[in-house]
Amino acid sequence: MKILIKGARVLDPASGFDRVCDVAVAAGRIVAVGTAGADFQPNKTIDAHGHVLVPGLVDLAVRLREPGHEHAHMLQSEMAAAVAGGVTSLVCPPDTDPVLDEPGLVEMLRYRSEKLHQSRVFPLGALTRGLRGEVLTEMLTLTQAGCVGFSQAEVPLPNLQILLRSLQYASTFGYTVWLRPQDRDLGTGVVASGPLATRMGLTGIPVAAETIAIFTIIELMRASGARVHLCRLSSAAGLAMVRQAKAEGLPLTCDVNIHCLHLVDTDIGYFDSRSHLMPPLRQQRDRDAIRLALADGTIDALVSDHSPVAEDQKTLPFAESESGASGVELLLGMALKWASDDGVPLARALAVITCEPARVLGAAGAPERSGAGRLVLGGVADLCLFDPEQEWTINADNLRSQGKHTPFSGYAIRSRVCCTVVGGFIAFGA
Repeated sequence: MKILIKGARVLDPASGFDRVCDVAVAAGRIVAVGTAGADFQPNKTIDAHGHVLVPGLVDLAVRLREPGHEHAHMLQSEMAAAVAGGVTSLVCPPDTDPVLDEPGLVEMLRYRSEKLHQSRVFPLGALTRGLRGEVLTEMLTLTQAGCVGFSQAEVPLPNLQILLRSLQYASTFGYTVWLRPQDRDLGTGVVASGPLATRMGLTGIPVAAETIAIFTIIELMRASGARVHLCRLSSAAGLAMVRQAKAEGLPLTCDVNIHCLHLVDTDIGYFDSRSHLMPPLRQQRDRDAIRLALADGTIDALVSDHSPVAEDQKTLPFAESESGASGVELLLGMALKWASDDGVPLARALAVITCEPARVLGAAGAPERSGAGRLVLGGVADLCLFDPEQEWTINADNLRSQGKHTPFSGYAIRSRVCCTVVGGFIAFGA
């Protein structure tokens, strides 16, 4: 299919390219940036004047709920939500049902997702069988099946010997281990420790749950030489440790989710279960530190941490409700809101959801397979076209995901995705 996108502001954060021009797509590739030749005859012409064209978004944390929810057609709905949000490449954690700990399950997920011709799916394999923390999975065969890294998702490892062995094994073969830093014993609460948790009578999770885990991971990285990606940091103290580790030259990357970027613990309000999230929303000093660290490059990527939760699991008393929120459709809008609020350059705001997360995937070789995160002549045509001035209100009716719960419900944000192109095909809009 030949597509001509006319008159957009074309912005590629990776190269710094930023000007109004046309972009031509043919055979899944970008064949012209500037002016298409007179012999280019498009099947589809998109008038993009007043719009911004960027590389397709790369989201490092999207739960698709499959395998496990095939009866509810979750894969179709969540991938439709992804392309509606401009996300063309996504990483899914292994905490499905059953867990992604066997090559056949990974191959089935990739096959079913490819048939939908929407976002590119990059699965994380389980670090241990069943995420039980007892026996390491067959990392080589899982990698051959398509896994880009290995993770325990939200399940802490029960002992450090297993963690050290997994890092040593991963280091030997150049795999990346993705870890959400939270101490198993201290991280059993439902909100962040502090005055709010005490006042509401809810079990708190102290900052130490994160910092102890980060310290341990960094020490074991030094011992093993492994490459680690820390998922969804939430505290100023944790970020200070990451900043120091990066200054030492350790192969460490990290991300933060849109919730911790914008919200604090008081946004829980009166036991609003939509704000029951993991990691928990922390105090303002932590949120401010996150915003600064994302701007200065300490944090590599912004993620949606998309976790669609069923109505009957969310509308329970706060402590009994399931943690998580839908967010893949909000990633672009919340990134640009951060940029607008803090005066962050547009290129940086787009970089943390395009080329920077693609660089994290690059350590696993994924962009070589997907062309993620860049908009260049001859590159794979994964594109996101959005209207930077269109304002819309976040609510359940506006979300394509089956998960309708988000703490941002009622927020009015600017910028809306008009068209998403994946591999040269229009996956959404236009």
